[in-house]
Amino acid sequence: MHRILIVDDDHETCRFMAELLEQPGREFEVAYDPDTALALARSKPFDLVISDINLNASISGLDVLRAFKAANPGGAVVLISGFGTLETAIDAVRAGAFDYISKPFNIGEVKTIVERALKQPAAPPVDRAQMREAGVPGLIGRTAPMLDVYKQIARAADAMAPVLVVGESGTGKELVARAIHSHGGRATRPFVPINCGAITETLLESELFGHARGSFTGAVADAKGIFEQANGGTVLLDEIGETSPALQVKLLRVIEEGEVRPVGASRPVKVDVRVIASTNIDLQRSVAEQRFRQDLYYRLSVIVIHVPPLRERRADIPLLVEQFLANACGRLGRRVDIAPAAMDMLVRHTWVGNVRELENAVERLVLFSRGAVVDVADLPAVMPSVPAPIEHHLFEDLPPLDEIERRYLVHVLEAVRGNRTRAAEVMGIDRRTLYRMAERFGIDLKDETT
Repeated sequence: MHRILIVDDDHETCRFMAELLEQPGREFEVAYDPDTALALARSKPFDLVISDINLNASISGLDVLRAFKAANPGGAVVLISGFGTLETAIDAVRAGAFDYISKPFNIGEVKTIVERALKQPAAPPVDRAQMREAGVPGLIGRTAPMLDVYKQIARAADAMAPVLVVGESGTGKELVARAIHSHGGRATRPFVPINCGAITETLLESELFGHARGSFTGAVADAKGIFEQANGGTVLLDEIGETSPALQVKLLRVIEEGEVRPVGASRPVKVDVRVIASTNIDLQRSVAEQRFRQDLYYRLSVIVIHVPPLRERRADIPLLVEQFLANACGRLGRRVDIAPAAMDMLVRHTWVGNVRELENAVERLVLFSRGAVVDVADLPAVMPSVPAPIEHHLFEDLPPLDEIERRYLVHVLEAVRGNRTRAAEVMGIDRRTLYRMAERFGIDLKDETT
């Protein structure tokens, strides 16, 4: 019999979670406040605790996690949050959380995570109190894809293996690499990035490995490469896919043997660095096409982190815009706000250049704004792919968005014959959100036939 404790200040959420996970061989208890949860954890063993992080109390779900792990090291804890951040993910993973889920959660994902949690032991807590817990400016997002990135960063930070960060241009791969470094054991040592695609092959070897005096024209003195400069710290090989096969052999030697040979030098130099590589191309295809060494790929891809494009996390765009707006206004000495309609256009826009393109667009909006508020009419001037504003009279006969949303909710409830769990699944939301929507539109969910 598996004993599961559900902790949430919302009674309906506790009931829904128990209904969702109910199976033969499982026994549930609920706690609506952290004090009750801690008392239960001390009084009896639980195989799994599922807790919201924000419990509207002085004690958070992270405190419940730590206390539960202290009382029952063999049990698993799954945390749920509607406001996921990198710092919270780092804290959760290091305190021994089995997993960390964002709201609104995917029902299938929750079931899978619980199944896994009950079958295998949770990770032990990691004591990293001596580490710097500095945040990484620019790594912003609360959506499920970004929460997954945060969890992977948290797990990679405490490992020593090479990491391969993949993603489209402008998604923030270097920020991810910096986050791994600054939350790991090498945080006080150098972080040295180099763009392998921006330097010619001849110069790149010297930049990476250094050179001896007289090894080529202009080499008037010995020079350390970035591997020596970063000794004890981390090297980021950005756009690793742009390197030549010959250079890939030398990079493989650095990773395998922990030493570099400066250009023109007679003997190698020992180095101790963690290697993080990043790319916006498909390295597996490059391996298949014999443009990238398979052995180097395997060495680099011990841990792989995929950074999602902006179009896959549109709900993060307002957060990013707010941050970029504050930064631009501070640099330019201006005070500019974004009108709701303009923000909606920014959210709907397809950002081919991802976060980098969005940041540049926001700065241009601040720079060229004609007033204190940026509206839809201001967007085409700095974002050529955005069409000019549409004449609003064309849509005067359409009902307001709220009315469309209300009709959709009523339609779904009718289609599922008032089954609230099924309605939430169909709409892709959790039960709490369903209840809030119904309350906002004056729909009584107590009547199952509504």
